[in-house]
Amino acid sequence: MSKPADTSEKEKNMTEQATQAAQPGYGRTIMDAVNFDRRAFLKIAGFSAAAVFGGCAKSLAGGGKPRQPNIVLIMSDDMGYSDSGCYGGEIDTPNLDKLAGNGLRFTQFYNTARCCPTRASLMSGLYQHQAGIGHMTGDYGHEGYRGDLSNRCVTIAEVLKLSGYSTYMAGKWHVTPNVRAGTSKHNWPCQRGFDRFFGTIHGAGSFFDPNSLTLDNELIPPWKDFYYTDAISDYASRFIQEHEGGHPFFMYVAFTAAHWPMHAREKDIAKYKGKYAKGWDSLRKERYARMKKLGLIDPAWEITPRDEGVPAWEEEPLPEWQQRRMEVYAAMVDSMDQGIGRIVKSLEEKGELENTLVFYLQDNGGCAEEYGSNGPVKPDPAEPVVLKPMADNELQLKMQPDVTRDGRPVRTGKGVMPGPADTYIAYGKGWANASNTPFRLYKHWVHEGGISTPLVVHWPAGIQAKGELRGQPGHLIDIMATSVDVAGATYPSEHKGHTIISMQGRSLRPAFEGKAIDRPEGLFWEHEGNRAVRKGDWKLVSRYPGGWELYNLRENRTEMNDLSTKFPEIARELEGMYNSWAERSFVVPWGELNKKAQPQKTTAARPEMRR
Repeated sequence: MSKPADTSEKEKNMTEQATQAAQPGYGRTIMDAVNFDRRAFLKIAGFSAAAVFGGCAKSLAGGGKPRQPNIVLIMSDDMGYSDSGCYGGEIDTPNLDKLAGNGLRFTQFYNTARCCPTRASLMSGLYQHQAGIGHMTGDYGHEGYRGDLSNRCVTIAEVLKLSGYSTYMAGKWHVTPNVRAGTSKHNWPCQRGFDRFFGTIHGAGSFFDPNSLTLDNELIPPWKDFYYTDAISDYASRFIQEHEGGHPFFMYVAFTAAHWPMHAREKDIAKYKGKYAKGWDSLRKERYARMKKLGLIDPAWEITPRDEGVPAWEEEPLPEWQQRRMEVYAAMVDSMDQGIGRIVKSLEEKGELENTLVFYLQDNGGCAEEYGSNGPVKPDPAEPVVLKPMADNELQLKMQPDVTRDGRPVRTGKGVMPGPADTYIAYGKGWANASNTPFRLYKHWVHEGGISTPLVVHWPAGIQAKGELRGQPGHLIDIMATSVDVAGATYPSEHKGHTIISMQGRSLRPAFEGKAIDRPEGLFWEHEGNRAVRKGDWKLVSRYPGGWELYNLRENRTEMNDLSTKFPEIARELEGMYNSWAERSFVVPWGELNKKAQPQKTTAARPEMRR
């Protein structure tokens, strides 16, 4: 299928060639992700930038003045801390591994524990409540919970445009409830600072037929042989290839891999056939061992027990189905990594890789939601199937389609083998528990399993260290501050007639050089009543509706030894810090918020999950 008739010839060509991008050749054989240690990783991946990237002509402007770097911000969706190869996983991620080998890996970086709050915080440099998305995209009638990106914040794209950057985005937006034709576009990407956009406005959907698929400001249907991860990668590559002029660019690449549904191309799934036959218990042990060997975790930190809601693998009644779920999940991550390879190759071919600051991170921890994977198979397989194909130009309006583009009913239920377009299920709690090795809990919660993310940073022209780890704690709010810093940009106090809330983060640039990040005010979290504050090595955390727990993360980052009764004065100090932050950041206690007002209906393609 081609793009709408009113697009430019160049855009038509982009679409027609979208699935014919150059094959990923960037670092396909960097490491055996199943069996490597830190020394081997550095030996294989940490060779000099000069050998890979050549000269530095592109990093200098006229007169020898260093040019502002390009900034490429890549984020994946619903992945756990230990999934990628360079963070201890067995999934084949050679392109991420190579970026890490020639850059830095942060071991204590954090997100907000959920999809759209993370995106609001990442784009704005504020805590999500300050940006108007304290929960999801429902409107609760409070400033911090409007469910629509606030006009009191600016996006990274809006800030960098003021400093001469071109701005591009490919992927998932998810910071507004207005996702359908005829609704307001005031908070769509092109209205929030981006020159070009390809992706989805909504937060979830089929990888073969996503709802709210958009090119710039127009909703479009998918084309023949469409797969969303490939389309995101290919559009990001093309935005790089078509960038013109001597000025820098900012690009935000927001993959939906590996959010449910578990959808992947069969060729990628086949690569992992049988890979997970030993089950999640074995996988957690293997990842834990690799993470210790890589220096990512302290060997003194005890791995958390298997989730009490997950059976021992030997007692799992449907092992073949469970294996298939994880095989598809791994294939989704693998496909994303291939796409990252194409993006990096485009930077190389453009001569821009050396002076491009690349970030890679994840929006929350592994997802334990059993979406579509409980209960009987639906529709009833005993019922006759009548094909109801969609028209070529028909827009998908549902997060979970009723039928595929060619008319087959989309199936859910326990035992449905995921992967193809006519299925719609998650990968489940057992595998999410493994994804978050060695930490506690998942997406939604603010224990370490819900908020810990890899952060890979690659910038040959600006970072001398190669293949090193950085243990300084950091947060999504720091990406705006870092971008403003390296770009020499000015963060505005007013924008389009609105007073703008001050940046909340700190630049990571000192950490690039191995220095400390001064953050006396601490870091904070709140989502659905789950609360946390971290100052130095101390973290106070609560799982709603329970009480506070206190941990020394230097000694026990897996949060297995609650010290709240042993150090009550520290707990009281941190609780006071949290309460002060919550008051100034528009946080409303979860119980009070739900008692006073339920979110108003929005124009989203489906009601947001309240789990």
